[in-house]
Amino acid sequence: MSRIAVCAPHFTRIPQLREELLAVYPDADFNDGTRDLVGDDLIAFLKGHDRAVAGTERFDDAVFAAVPELKLVAKIGVGLDSLDLAAMARRGILLGWTPGVNKRSVAELTLAYILTALRKAQVVNHELRAGTWRRQVGHTLTGKAVGIVGCGHIGREVVELLAPFRCRLLVHDIRHDAAFEAAHGIAAVGLDALLAEADVVTLHLPLNPATRNLIGARELGLMKPSAVLVNLARGGIVDEAALKDALARNAIAGAAFDVFAEEPWPDRDLLALPNLWASTHIGASTHEAILDMGRAVIRNLADACLPDPSWIPDWP
Repeated sequence: MSRIAVCAPHFTRIPQLREELLAVYPDADFNDGTRDLVGDDLIAFLKGHDRAVAGTERFDDAVFAAVPELKLVAKIGVGLDSLDLAAMARRGILLGWTPGVNKRSVAELTLAYILTALRKAQVVNHELRAGTWRRQVGHTLTGKAVGIVGCGHIGREVVELLAPFRCRLLVHDIRHDAAFEAAHGIAAVGLDALLAEADVVTLHLPLNPATRNLIGARELGLMKPSAVLVNLARGGIVDEAALKDALARNAIAGAAFDVFAEEPWPDRDLLALPNLWASTHIGASTHEAILDMGRAVIRNLADACLPDPSWIPDWP
């Protein structure tokens, strides 16, 4: 009988998911704490288990070396940057993973944040709380140029949601789907061209060595002063020091971020800027998405394969 270690607190907090998992794996153990397990605490919890449900905990080679009995990791959610895929492949540890399982939830929030940033709703909220009643003048989304950096599962879902707004769509991606691009009137362009032309830039790509700080001071300098930047992908893709400088100088009109390089509690000075709308990594935090991700994980505990590092290719 397999022993399952459920590390992810956001799985264990859902009674329905606990019940459904226990119906298949009655000996499963749950992390009932409120925080992710790290380092020695993670290793201690994993000891004696051959399968694990991982959330955002960091599973690196040191963890795998300390728990040689671990043979399978089922990942809740779609981001794989917390897992050392090369180490898993080298040690023969299987990965259970369903890409795109939370795409609708993240795409809907992306649309909400695009509208928030364009209408300067974050600035209005900041001023109103500070005692200032002022009608900020923003922009409509309809007809604007929207640049989508990364057009995978979530990026494509954003394309679908933007259809009623008749936007001009620009996409930068390492893979091209000519049929999809033609069907939606998408122009595939280089990153610099996208940044220079777009009224909205929204990021939907994984974090890896090639994408870390992909958007830095130079790239932000290419954007229009009226443009907004939205990131619901991963913290670390944007150089937050450069972002803070650009927002403070009004070099771009605004930003809406759900993810940060350090979580929890990113740079407090960055958070204090009135033209930043920030949230606590809630892109997939809907009841529907959590159930979908949890059920996918339960299936993946029995349906997994050796990970292939090429699943997260380098970004040029």
